[in-house]
Amino acid sequence: MKKACLGLALLVSQPVLADDLVQWWDASVTVLHGDDYDLAPSHRQTTVTVETAGAWKYGDWFAFQDFITFNGADSSTTYGEISPRFSAGKILGKDLSFGPVTDVSLALTYEEGEGPVESFLYGVGLDLKVPGFTYFSLNTYKRDPISSGNNSDGWQLTPVYRFDIPVGDANIVIDGYIDWVFSADKAGYEENIHFNPQVKYDLGKSLMGEAKSNKLFVGFEYDYWKNKYGVKNVDQSTYSIIAQYHF
Repeated sequence: MKKACLGLALLVSQPVLADDLVQWWDASVTVLHGDDYDLAPSHRQTTVTVETAGAWKYGDWFAFQDFITFNGADSSTTYGEISPRFSAGKILGKDLSFGPVTDVSLALTYEEGEGPVESFLYGVGLDLKVPGFTYFSLNTYKRDPISSGNNSDGWQLTPVYRFDIPVGDANIVIDGYIDWVFSADKAGYEENIHFNPQVKYDLGKSLMGEAKSNKLFVGFEYDYWKNKYGVKNVDQSTYSIIAQYHF
């Protein structure tokens, strides 16, 4: 259930005409390196994440693929997710906003990787207007394991967010997600929460001006996972340094 930092803001998109099939898109590569990862062949690991996000005529999407190297253990693995959402407002051609909610979507996610981790998630996504945030969405899923031996069924609540803090001639960006799996199968899978914010400085804008804004970031990622992978009392708390480039 690990997700890389979600680049869903229009600030990092490639805009096109609203009537086009694809309305905006973003693609990025992130390199992370850190220590103290639990339940892995090595506590030290390097991850290269390729991700894309965008909006189209009937909704939006986010997808990523992690390529993880376990340093010192001479082994590696992969993990990825594909998360399309279908917007009721876009499909019906109506403004469905109410209170802080700006849109309602059918939210889907497919999780895949090595081992018994394949799952399909389906539920409802809400886009919210929250003061101070560049974007904030809240997705509620029913988890449906696919692969044999995967007992991560239950419900999942996933807020996704970003906010920007002006610093000098650039910004510090704080973005990420929280995966909270609740109502899980207590017989073999503990409820768990994965909090994964990234704190990044817009180095591209600082060095090369507005034309390179939201292109090159450096910073760190904090990774907290209570009952990691649903394993009772395995609580991960670690940092990674990161470099991220948006195309």
